[in-house]
Amino acid sequence: MQVDPRRPFPRQFVPEDATMGEWAHIEPLFKQLQDRSINSVEELEQWLVDCSELSAAIAEERTRRYIAMTVQTDDPVREAAYQEFIEQIDPKTKPCWHALEVAYLASPHRKLLRIDRYGVLDRIIENNVSLFREDNIPLETADALLMKDYQKLTGAMTVVHRGEEITLQQAAKFLEEPDRSLRQQVWELVTSRRLRDKESLEDLYDKMVALRTQIARNAGFENYRDYIFKRRRRFDYTPEDCLEFHTGVERAAVPLVREILQERRRKLGVDTLRPWDTLVDPQQRPPLRPFASIESLVAGIEEIFRRVDPALGDQFRFMWEEKLLDLDSRKGKAPGGYQSTLHERRWPFIFANAVGRDDDVRTMLHEGGHAFHQLAAREQPLIHYRNAPIEFAEVASMGMELLAAPHLDVFYKNPEDYKRSYRTTLEDAVTILPWVATIDAFQHWVYTHPAHTRAQRREAWGQVFSRFSTVVDWRGYEEALAYAWHRQLHLFLSPFYYIEYGIAETGALQIWTRSRTNHREAVERYWQALWLGGSRPLPRLFEAAGARFRFDYDTVAPLMDTVAEELGRIGD
Repeated sequence: MQVDPRRPFPRQFVPEDATMGEWAHIEPLFKQLQDRSINSVEELEQWLVDCSELSAAIAEERTRRYIAMTVQTDDPVREAAYQEFIEQIDPKTKPCWHALEVAYLASPHRKLLRIDRYGVLDRIIENNVSLFREDNIPLETADALLMKDYQKLTGAMTVVHRGEEITLQQAAKFLEEPDRSLRQQVWELVTSRRLRDKESLEDLYDKMVALRTQIARNAGFENYRDYIFKRRRRFDYTPEDCLEFHTGVERAAVPLVREILQERRRKLGVDTLRPWDTLVDPQQRPPLRPFASIESLVAGIEEIFRRVDPALGDQFRFMWEEKLLDLDSRKGKAPGGYQSTLHERRWPFIFANAVGRDDDVRTMLHEGGHAFHQLAAREQPLIHYRNAPIEFAEVASMGMELLAAPHLDVFYKNPEDYKRSYRTTLEDAVTILPWVATIDAFQHWVYTHPAHTRAQRREAWGQVFSRFSTVVDWRGYEEALAYAWHRQLHLFLSPFYYIEYGIAETGALQIWTRSRTNHREAVERYWQALWLGGSRPLPRLFEAAGARFRFDYDTVAPLMDTVAEELGRIGD
């Protein structure tokens, strides 16, 4: 698992003094690549490496500005810098990349490239060229600006509790408190705050759906769902496979989730389980508070990774030393968490909103898995192969959550607390599946019915939600339920990016199942699969990790049985 994260990759084609925020510096480089004469396979391979270097340099500039904006969404200078890039640089690069990809497809040396090395890249480029429409560039820019507006809107959401203004992420801590009236009060505060912006969020989503539908139609597709499946390079599964996943989850995961929630209700001693009852400890013990500072969180996570494998601990320590972690929650910071990549340096960056909760530990393990994936693949010469398909990228993150679970005692010295955290990890691996199916099924409906009204969308959401959620009682809070999807940022920022979590969880659970009998082998196969980056087709990446690329009922059901067995073994 050794990797040298500090090894630099100095520019060879892009001049050292070229600024990737200046089109005058970028345009001549595209022209050089377009005009270059390619007379052999070796020259074509070098041309691809040079294209990759330029792509990485531009991508890093975009990522730097994105990170700067999300860590402080109320800074107009940062917002303007990011907006300038997506309005002035992104749209100009797209036809240039298209021209280079067309040139690649036309090269007589293309067919002489080694298929085992370049087959995946070839398929990606063919796909990109088939989808490109110049008319879509301004529409994609408009969509990106709407996404920025969503982040600014949600980043400004705060509530006042006990005289203190806190972020919604900070408020979530109180939903773990044993005092039920306090939980209800805070849940209502948060919900009211979200609902205050419901019309603005509905307006944003209406515009996004219209833009995305037009993008799809410009590219010759009947609807955005069919377009985005191709855009997201879903070469190895279809919308019908996703519908099978929904059914498999409904049959295999929903019954187990129902059992988990009914047991929670009984232990809490309540007649009905309300929305503010899902995060508190069922035995009403004080909430787990694994760390009191960001420094102690980082130290604990480093130790967990070191136990999984010493090299991982070293890699995480490197990230902390290089200031590649922004983890605390504060006003003006965008919500949620993500891992992004500084592509030129080939370094990962982790963004989070940690407030001292058990869930923050899992978030760090999750995003750490993504970061290790980037570091494992950093030696891949082509940028396309330094990123795996999302369906497998999430195996890296979800798999790490489960591989690290035996080491949660780093934070929880008390065996009872350790057991609580481990149990939550397993329950989360199950309860996420119905939510994934909910969000995915909702998007299938939204984008295959693009002319829908808001009332129809509200009704469709209610039907999908009730299909996969049957225990929690929302009576009296019908409006909150009707707009509950607003909190799922993927719907706004990454359309149709959610089924990947469900597919990946089936892979992660298969890795975890193997680790129960041979932890070292499971970790080694996991790392070897990460090292491949995106250089193999999706089924091959799953296979390398020791998992099967299937996510139907026959795959989900035995995994649910294994988790249920382990939950029974560890008890409360």
